[in-house]
Amino acid sequence: MTPEQSIETNVKDELMKLVFSSSIASLATSEAIRYYRKQPASRGGKMIADCLDQAKMMAKLTTKRK
Repeated sequence: MTPEQSIETNVKDELMKLVFSSSIASLATSEAIRYYRKQPASRGGKMIADCLDQAKMMAKLTTKRK
């Protein structure tokens, strides 16, 4: 499993646990992958946590718009 696949799986699962719809979870997961690709490194191996934070932020923003 590549790092991007791992991030995608973990982030989407976590967002679904937080009761976001699958379409919002997919959009937010895409944002997490985009964040991962931009970041050269993360503090102490916390990349998935950082990506999850970005995805949660995107999911909350998307939910408020609707």
